[in-house]
Amino acid sequence: MANTTTAHAGDLSLHLSRRAVRLGVTLILAVLAYYFIGIDQGAVSVFGNDMHVHEFFHDARHFLGFPCH
Repeated sequence: MANTTTAHAGDLSLHLSRRAVRLGVTLILAVLAYYFIGIDQGAVSVFGNDMHVHEFFHDARHFLGFPCH
């Protein structure tokens, strides 16, 4: 009986660690999306004076209520 309890606890911890990894990846992707849609322009741009990223997300930025000009 002790072996099944230990095996079940091992499965649970593996399941929780998978959830933690998925949550971390989702959080990173959400922060990147927020940056590129809401913040990337002008002085705070990662890409310098290149406006390709800004122009690519321009309509989405206005649709979501982020001012850009």
